[in-house]
Amino acid sequence: FLPAHPAVKTGGDQGIGPISAAPWGSASILPISWVYMRLMGAAGLTEATQVAILNANYIAGRLRQHFPVLYQGSSGLVAHECILDLRQFKTVTVEDVAKRLMDYGFHAPTISWPVPGTIMVEPTESESKAELDRFCDAMLAIYAEITAVESGAVDARNNPLKNAPHTAEMVTAD
Repeated sequence: FLPAHPAVKTGGDQGIGPISAAPWGSASILPISWVYMRLMGAAGLTEATQVAILNANYIAGRLRQHFPVLYQGSSGLVAHECILDLRQFKTVTVEDVAKRLMDYGFHAPTISWPVPGTIMVEPTESESKAELDRFCDAMLAIYAEITAVESGAVDARNNPLKNAPHTAEMVTAD
C-alpha cells in the first residue's frame, strides 16, 4: 500500500498511486537539513537546542495558570515544546482557539496531537522574547474570551472565537 508511480516501479502490486511528482518525494529535504547542521556546527546546534528549550519553558511558565501543561518533568519543566491542555473547556474547542490565533497574526500551532484537545507549541531558537510575549499575551486574551463564553456572558455560537478567523473586511467593517 505504498505510493506507486507511473514512471518508476514503486509501491508494490497494491500501491495507492502517486503522492508527488517525484517518485520518492522532494530531493531537497535532506540537503537543507544537512546544510543547516553544517553551518551551525556542534556548538551552534547545542545553543539552538538550549534556546528552544528555554523558550518552550518560558511559554509554559507564563500560561500554565490558565492552560494546564502536559508532559512536564518532575521539576515542572518541558522539553522543546509545551502542550497546552484545552480539554477543560466545554463550549470552546481547540479548533476555535487555533483559528483565533490567526487573528493575532500567528499560524495555528499543532492541534490535537499527541493528545486530542490540546495545542502543541514549539517555539524555535529564533523567536525573540518580544515574540514569545506577544504569543503569550494573545493566548491570555483568548483565555479571557473563553472565560466569557464558558460563563455565558457572551453568546456561545456568535463570538470572536467561533467566528475566527476574521478577514480584513470584517475587521474594518466594524
